[in-house]
Amino acid sequence: MVVSESAVDTGPEWRSFDEEKRARTYPLKLVAKTDIAVKPEHGAQWRRLARFHKEALHSREWKLAEVGAELRRVKECADLPQHVMGAAEELAKKYFSLVAEFPPEVAAVALLWTAAKRLGEPRPLKDFLRCSKAEKGQVKKAAWRLNGVVKPRRRMPIEEYVKTVAARAGLPASTAKAALEILEKNKRRLTGKNPWVWAAALWLASSRRPGLLKALAEAAGSTPFGVKDAAKKMRI
Repeated sequence: MVVSESAVDTGPEWRSFDEEKRARTYPLKLVAKTDIAVKPEHGAQWRRLARFHKEALHSREWKLAEVGAELRRVKECADLPQHVMGAAEELAKKYFSLVAEFPPEVAAVALLWTAAKRLGEPRPLKDFLRCSKAEKGQVKKAAWRLNGVVKPRRRMPIEEYVKTVAARAGLPASTAKAALEILEKNKRRLTGKNPWVWAAALWLASSRRPGLLKALAEAAGSTPFGVKDAAKKMRI
């Protein structure tokens, strides 16, 4: 049942307000518009349906509002691009039942971390955790659950990934080209499209330049140890 009164609300975003400000800004009738009208002559079954409708609708809206507010806060703190934020919001809506199992701060970090990886722009988990009160173990659990249900995206060619990591680390196109040649020589030794492998190839292509290892590891969302270990298995 839909009440078509004031269908378009041009006021401010009410979900990000606190309770007192929301009460001052919007009259109570706005909340009533989402409720099923129940009259005394309606039976008990109808009243139960109306109560279920109200509780289910508002609990979902409140949870999404809480997660959305935390997403925006972490996004600003970690200086993430808007398209990563948008992808995280889509995941939150599509997999709401899973997201609702975790506290908002945990869900937000897991969503952003997962979204960044899916878009080919991985970031170290510590970049997100320093902007949140979420515990590392809980975030990893939530991300693992998300990865189990989210459909995998079509991956970009390795060339694009290598160029992206090179650009983040401030390396020229010639270094990226040399890294691709190294990867081509070692494709039988190394399997998979792992960020630390691309970073290792770029490190070798840069002649193991001092100070570059850490920058490449951060650009690939890996660790210096992982990059160095992959480099040991490659031949130039």
